[in-house]
Amino acid sequence: MQPDETDRTLLALLEGNARMSTVALARRVGLSRTTVQSRIERMERAGVIAGYTTVTPAHDADAVRAHVMITITPRHAASVEAALRPIREIRELHAVSGMVDMIAIVGAGSTETINRVIDRIGMLDGVERTTSAIILSTRFRRRGQANLS
Repeated sequence: MQPDETDRTLLALLEGNARMSTVALARRVGLSRTTVQSRIERMERAGVIAGYTTVTPAHDADAVRAHVMITITPRHAASVEAALRPIREIRELHAVSGMVDMIAIVGAGSTETINRVIDRIGMLDGVERTTSAIILSTRFRRRGQANLS
């Protein structure tokens, strides 16, 4: 399915407010409610709209967040991943290309806890080096961006 301009407008409106009513969407795009509902259902069936989600603000448990770049010694990626999985402060783990092998997104209530987690990561067998960056602020966040090209 190739979304047309109206579909892209509907998607942009839903990304801004996924709870916008079909009537409000119809008014914004100048179509009937049933036409808008049909378009949304068609995009759901085609996988253009894959689901609806909520975004909760960071809470005190993640008052401090960091990106921890991890360089792994050869042939240790699987064992390092397995060792990182139980560390509850690691919110996400990404395998990446480039100068490092993995990036862990870490969240905690204090810089002291972040420091302990980084030390714990650095002591794992197979971890050659870590480099970290504390997140000072989030300027904006996008979730669920549809690929409309």
